[in-house]
Amino acid sequence: MSPFTILRSIEINAPAAAVHDLISDYRRWVDWSPWERIDPNLARTYSGPDAGVGARYSWVGNKKVGSGNMETTSDEPNRIVLRLEFTAPWKAINTTTFDLAETSGTTTVTWTMAGQHEGLRGLLMRLMPMDKIVGKDFEKGLAQLKARAES
Repeated sequence: MSPFTILRSIEINAPAAAVHDLISDYRRWVDWSPWERIDPNLARTYSGPDAGVGARYSWVGNKKVGSGNMETTSDEPNRIVLRLEFTAPWKAINTTTFDLAETSGTTTVTWTMAGQHEGLRGLLMRLMPMDKIVGKDFEKGLAQLKARAES
């Protein structure tokens, strides 16, 4: 097994509650997620509540986007935790966390994904770490989240 953690942060000139709303409702991810615009034919399915614990989002897309689902497992004003499952092009289950720290109307958002690679994938990921593969996507997503929250 090969554990990994990807972590990126950004300061957003908006209250934590406004940023929280953009993250906790999966329908709003089309406004900022770095993967939402890669496949114009991306099929999305939402279930459960609109936001909060139990909200679910599933997608099926092209090879670059793949398929999978997310479910909110914890939703607090300053922290949202998701169970993220990829079903294609590879299988994996990861934990994704958004931490929000507000100071005087500015919110620092920290986006973290942690998981483990097993077998051959674990060996391959030592040569090309997940942080290098996905880190730039996190940076792009956070920049888009910032732009949306500040508009």
